Amino acid sequence: MKGEIQNTLKEKLSDALAAPVPELTRREIRLPQVPSKAMAVIGMRRSGKSCFLWQCLGDLLAAGEPRESLVYLNFEDDRLADMGASDLSFLLESYYQIHPQFRDTSGITLFLDEIQLVSGWETFARRVLDTEKVRLFLSGSSASMLSREVHTSMRGRAMEVTVYPFSFREALLHRDLLPEKPWDQLPKARRSTLENAFRTYLTEGGFPDAQGIASRDRRQLLQGYVDVAVLRDVIERHGISNPIALRWLQRHLLGSPCAPFSIQKFYDALKSQGLPVAKDSLHAFLGHFEDAFLIRTTSLFTASERQRMVNPRKAYPIDPGLIPIYERAGRANLGHALENTVFIELLRRGCEVHYFRTPQGNEIDFHAIGPDGEVSLIQVCADASNPETLTREIRALAEIPGLMPDAKLLLITLDPLPPGSPMPAGIEVTTALPWFLHAPES
Repeated sequence: MKGEIQNTLKEKLSDALAAPVPELTRREIRLPQVPSKAMAVIGMRRSGKSCFLWQCLGDLLAAGEPRESLVYLNFEDDRLADMGASDLSFLLESYYQIHPQFRDTSGITLFLDEIQLVSGWETFARRVLDTEKVRLFLSGSSASMLSREVHTSMRGRAMEVTVYPFSFREALLHRDLLPEKPWDQLPKARRSTLENAFRTYLTEGGFPDAQGIASRDRRQLLQGYVDVAVLRDVIERHGISNPIALRWLQRHLLGSPCAPFSIQKFYDALKSQGLPVAKDSLHAFLGHFEDAFLIRTTSLFTASERQRMVNPRKAYPIDPGLIPIYERAGRANLGHALENTVFIELLRRGCEVHYFRTPQGNEIDFHAIGPDGEVSLIQVCADASNPETLTREIRALAEIPGLMPDAKLLLITLDPLPPGSPMPAGIEVTTALPWFLHAPES
């Protein structure tokens, strides 16, 4: 058996060194610039982690790295079912037998995909980082590549890189529609095309394989993604003994995006339906869904840990394309989709995100702290053309200057406000498209 695995590894290594770099939609994902650290690429299934590894390989190749020093290997192979860390060591030695010129000189880069399938991979990764001139890119299922576990198993030797489904900019790039000019310099016809594409994105989402396919097929595809993630990354991984309560929670979280969520209230609702489940189990289920990247949650921004814990959290699906599948009326909700997409975009941009409540009890959708420390208070409203709606949306923002004089105040709407709409000083108003088209910082 060991000999068969090693023969397979030699074959895969030979194929890897000869494989051409595929042409893929470029992802706008920032790599941490920290030397001597492995890059642990994590994210929900089918969000594009493997393609991103190829992109990183292609970038190094374009920067002048020899092709022979860049090795991409995918371990999702039935012939490697019993592979262990010693086989990884054999693989590395086999490589150096072919290309000894890279050992202890310029070094090599290993892109190890689905690495969680190799027992003991962490010990191999730590050893080569400490003893060889090797750069490592690691990726795998979110069932086994949780961020906290990567940090623990790698003992500080890895940096986390999260791959989300396509952003709106990436979805445009995938369709060859990304504009080269700023929004205010585009002709009307071009703007109309982008506006239509944005509304499509709010409904269809950004999973790469879901782009441009029929609604019926997309629904079936995305439903399958969720089912596999729940089964493999939650039920099987954690040995869930109450899958009925788990599924109820899954449908509730994905079908009620952007809404406050209370474990206690959900526990009471299940109890009233005769479904026994412990509150501790519901807390664990919520964490499992986050680990599987099905949802992201946010809490109230407050200096009091007790206040943060007693106030409800809000849950957001990882992609707006999941919302119409689980929304109870079975239709797209542009308001929820817009807020959800703004939240995920803030995470993409490296922000720490909470919701905010003013001393007067008015709520603001997002309190975001950017990577540079800039604080933004953001309200999201699909349609603010009604004066009463607009007044409600800006009421909370108008309280902020006295509380946080340096904070940026922003109202994001789907459509432009009517001419002459009143707006307090210090509040910036933008339609969603220019905000989403803003290029990410490198």
